[in-house]
Amino acid sequence: MNPDAQQIWTAPRWAFAVLLALLGMLGPFSIDTYIPAFSGIAQQLGATPVEMQQTLSAYLFGFAFMNLFHGALADSFGRRPVVLWGIAVFTLASAGCALSQSIGQLVFFRALQGLCTGAGWVVSRAVIRDMFPPNQAQKVMSQVTIYFGVAPAIAPVIGGWLYVHAGWHSIFWFLTAVGVALWFANWRLLPETLHVTHRQPFNVRNLMRGYWQLGSSPRFLLLALASGIPFNGMFLYVLSAPAFLGDHLGLQPTQFFWFFLLTISGIMAGSFASGRLAGRIAPKRQIRYGFIVMVAVSVLNVAANLAFPADARWALIPIAVFSFGWALMVPVVTLLVLDLHPERRGMASSLQAFIGSASNGVVAGVIAPLVMHSTRVLAIASLLMMSVGLVAWLFVKRRWPETGARATA
Repeated sequence: MNPDAQQIWTAPRWAFAVLLALLGMLGPFSIDTYIPAFSGIAQQLGATPVEMQQTLSAYLFGFAFMNLFHGALADSFGRRPVVLWGIAVFTLASAGCALSQSIGQLVFFRALQGLCTGAGWVVSRAVIRDMFPPNQAQKVMSQVTIYFGVAPAIAPVIGGWLYVHAGWHSIFWFLTAVGVALWFANWRLLPETLHVTHRQPFNVRNLMRGYWQLGSSPRFLLLALASGIPFNGMFLYVLSAPAFLGDHLGLQPTQFFWFFLLTISGIMAGSFASGRLAGRIAPKRQIRYGFIVMVAVSVLNVAANLAFPADARWALIPIAVFSFGWALMVPVVTLLVLDLHPERRGMASSLQAFIGSASNGVVAGVIAPLVMHSTRVLAIASLLMMSVGLVAWLFVKRRWPETGARATA
């Protein structure tokens, strides 16, 4: 934690959470805003559904790759420069998407978006731990998730409206404008939170030592799996939204917002509950509650899809409840990851994000196209991906029982 934290930011804590949430919103806006225009983009660019799916996977793989470096750069050069450069490149990439005239160009600029979008999300988590002790950090991280959760709820609504009234190019011009606004907001307001005595030398030997230290730690890797992989149980439905919502549930693009509204409501409610529980119960107990919710609703979702034809009147509810369980436990697991190696929080955040986003890329490019044809298979795949995170956490709990054993001040 930065010893000068109280002097760096004197405004209310919620205002700091809003600023960091604005950084995190680039990710969901980059994914959710253009999903309602999938079919229209494919028709105008002459792209197949598989090629359109690659605009998602290219973004996610770019996001995953660069996540290896955002945190390490922030540990060496400071949090603020990495954030500002990341937003600047995102803005230029968004303009490139808007000007694309072929599916190849769109995939390229989507990959460029992914390479820089993670800077805000990765660095913001390190910033939180720079500025706050554990209990307060969990509360701020929960607040960030609540505020940032508004973005995926409104992004498809904005994207659907823009697509209907101004064409799909306008969606990426909108993202360009968002990038410009965020750059100026962070240039003006974001402080440098990494204390000068905490900076790591930027050289290949030190970087490799850090990557080896984290990458060879079984507890770190398992905790990263426990936080990142269950997200795909929910994210699979986001990636499959055009088929799941349009083909299976019969919703129009302008009605997709119901799915995102319910899902994000679950995330916001879980994040609120997580913040309220901070310091009141042991972290491992809160993680257990989150997994209990996800296991129960995943099993019920599989059973319902096997027993009944999918219907919009009930098929969206299990995903929202799943989101609640994930948001209840993920701030706690994230802080456990960051605190394993306090001197390398930026790099730890990077590697954690890399594991999660790499799995997101595999889901987007491989798993989603294989399972989106059936709501039953979607439900089973969601359960299996959540189970990976559950097994990882159970192993940590058994091998290192002290992990998250007590609430910290």
